[in-house]
Amino acid sequence: MKKIVFSAVVALIGFSAIAQDKVQLTPYGFVRNFLTFDNRSMYTVCGGDYNNMPFDETFSLPSEYREVFDEADGNGVSQLQFHALSTRFGLRLDGPSVFGAKSTGRIEADFAGFGSSNTVLRLRLAWVDLNWGGRHALRIGQDWHPLSGEIMPDAIGFAAGAPFRAHSRTPQMRYTFSTPSGFGAQAHLLWQYQFTTNGPEGASEKYANRAIVPEFFVGINYRNEHIYAQIGADVLTIRPRVQATYNDPIKGTDYSYQKKVDDRLTSVSPTAYFQYVGDMFSIKVRSTYAQNTSHVNQISGYGVSAVNPDGSYDYTPLRSSVSYVNFAYGKKYKANLFLGFMKNLGTADDLAKVNGKYEMYLKNNTISNVDYMWRIAPSVSYNLKHFNLGLEYELTGVNYGDKSKMKADATFDSDDTHTVYGGRICLLVKYNF
Repeated sequence: MKKIVFSAVVALIGFSAIAQDKVQLTPYGFVRNFLTFDNRSMYTVCGGDYNNMPFDETFSLPSEYREVFDEADGNGVSQLQFHALSTRFGLRLDGPSVFGAKSTGRIEADFAGFGSSNTVLRLRLAWVDLNWGGRHALRIGQDWHPLSGEIMPDAIGFAAGAPFRAHSRTPQMRYTFSTPSGFGAQAHLLWQYQFTTNGPEGASEKYANRAIVPEFFVGINYRNEHIYAQIGADVLTIRPRVQATYNDPIKGTDYSYQKKVDDRLTSVSPTAYFQYVGDMFSIKVRSTYAQNTSHVNQISGYGVSAVNPDGSYDYTPLRSSVSYVNFAYGKKYKANLFLGFMKNLGTADDLAKVNGKYEMYLKNNTISNVDYMWRIAPSVSYNLKHFNLGLEYELTGVNYGDKSKMKADATFDSDDTHTVYGGRICLLVKYNF
């Protein structure tokens, strides 16, 4: 009770300090339109604007489509669409001193949320910063996941390089430390909300929340006028199940009951980032050893590695190597090239069969047979202060494995795989304010 009272008093003092001075609000945003053409069915979100990868041949296609299209590949269906869902607006907040720190904030939203309509308002960013002279800073609220980073590739498509680039905005507390020499460090405590882990009850934040231990990220970095470099690691703990069916060891399956279990999985994902930005040329590179990173929109997850006599499960993360490099040249007229590669490295331990089959939970539970994938996306753009026009061709290749021949570590022999190619042409028209 004393802690609650103390926290309330501290909060009131903070609000009183802010109330003594005005907070300056600066609006910003843009109207953004995407016209896209896909040469086949793609795994997309956000009304189709956000492209992840091409579906496998005849992969997860409703039966009515197979009846309409008399082709061996039911997913070989082109589509053309036009959306303004990613139109965005926000407010920059510039406030007074709080506890001796400069206070700033951000509120940002767009229309690419979830619902019966594709034009649902969704929260993107909502945070407050306290900055003590540029050396120490504390950020509290919803912001980009540190595996995503605030600095993104210059790809034109809405996905901006994902799933080769981690993509997630999440509630967090972030502390950063900087030195005059350019070296710094950062630490994050993170909670899931809009971008979640999959599990026995579908995609949900509950698996991370009931583990009690927050996801955390630590990293060190170096920054100067042209270079930014960072190495770090993300640690995620989940609790997929809290109950299990337990069969009486003497009386058998006719006597079973539900019991509490503490199934857990902790996975570690180290990452490294480097960028150089000059007057006209830039290069950005990130590489991540990803383990169970479906919550940052990557083709990843975990599976059951052991079924224990007491009804509990052991789990093992699906591992992958995920990297991208982005080259850009120009300002008013800009040429850009994005290259991405992901390789499935298999599970850390062999999977165990539950009811006769391997039990895995991935970003999309129907996509469990990716061996490797790559993307090449060249683009050109015309850029003014308040106007952008861009054209991009995005070619994504996915090497799919034969599900019936998946090995116990979730990998595939090369003889049991085939490659599917998906091409997307994207036209961007954007007006900034």
